[in-house]
Amino acid sequence: MFDFEKLDIYKKAKIFNSDVRVLIKSSKFDPTTKDQLRRASFSIVLNIAEGSGRFSKADRRHFYVISRSSIFECIAILDVLKDEMVIDENQFKLFYFGAEEISKMLFTMIKNLH
Repeated sequence: MFDFEKLDIYKKAKIFNSDVRVLIKSSKFDPTTKDQLRRASFSIVLNIAEGSGRFSKADRRHFYVISRSSIFECIAILDVLKDEMVIDENQFKLFYFGAEEISKMLFTMIKNLH
């Protein structure tokens, strides 16, 4: 087993990514939005994994910052979709609260790598 697979943050990011993929499959998003949201949610997971494999604190921190930025990107996309009434308020809130938890966990990890 790889070290990143043991991380709670990795497990939560995988669930978030899976939920985003289900939403994309069940909704009628335009191709650009689908692609951007899919890539951003996948980036969260991948950067956590990649960062965990880095040896220096600065390298790990860099990938965790990218992962956290991808969470912000997902929420921004979902917020616009909510405003356009492509997704409803309840869907948005579910993603928002999950993303907020991941963001806080990553913030703590980033802060501890100074």
